[in-house]
Amino acid sequence: MRRWTQYQLAGAALVVAALLAGCAGGEPAARPEPARTPAAASSGPSVPGASPADPAPSASGPPAFRGVAVNATAADVPRSWRSGCPVGPEQLSRLTLTYWGFDARAHEGTLIVHRSVAQGLITVFQTLYRDRFPIRLLEPVDAYDGSDDASMAADNTSAFNCRKAVAAGTPSWSEHAYGKAIDVNPVENPYVFGREVLPPAGAAHLDRAAAKPGYAVAGGALVKAFAAAGWKWGGARKSNPDYQHFSTSGN
Repeated sequence: MRRWTQYQLAGAALVVAALLAGCAGGEPAARPEPARTPAAASSGPSVPGASPADPAPSASGPPAFRGVAVNATAADVPRSWRSGCPVGPEQLSRLTLTYWGFDARAHEGTLIVHRSVAQGLITVFQTLYRDRFPIRLLEPVDAYDGSDDASMAADNTSAFNCRKAVAAGTPSWSEHAYGKAIDVNPVENPYVFGREVLPPAGAAHLDRAAAKPGYAVAGGALVKAFAAAGWKWGGARKSNPDYQHFSTSGN
């Protein structure tokens, strides 16, 4: 009983001491703040010329369209350009563009084009993205060692390539050699050159009556988007239709 009374007395003494300290103007010790979790670092603005990862969807839906044009250099066209080509690397632009894939997701890809058409093409691809027109791949032909055949076989959409036109008669530069032509979804939109189908896998898409995803058809989203920018469609030709091909001159 004596020990219990001592504890009670000791506790009472502590309470009295605290009250006296408060009366004397003392302040209670500050309560330590809980530890904070550092905020995630901002990724910052996109850097032109970088190889961005596919954009992540926002909480409200797919990411916004992104179109960036920067001056190209010889390092951007190591296989598709060579001495003697009709334009030099300094006349080209590298475009980074958001596009809608066949997987119903947003992706980012790259086109090499002539500087004079760069801004117009950004508008074209913004329209295609808005309309959810699917594109298989969007890579420079240099990703395929400069081979047009390999790029087409991969169903890759590409623009600049310093090569001659695939046509009858005297060899001449293709509009691709100027960066003023684009081939879109080559498998779904083959080039019918006589009895040859380029790429060969495009033979499965020669029936154009029923428009399928990724097709270039008269009055369709793809043809309309390029026409609005003043580009002409090779698929409108009655002889050797080139369904994949869009150019500023029509050649």
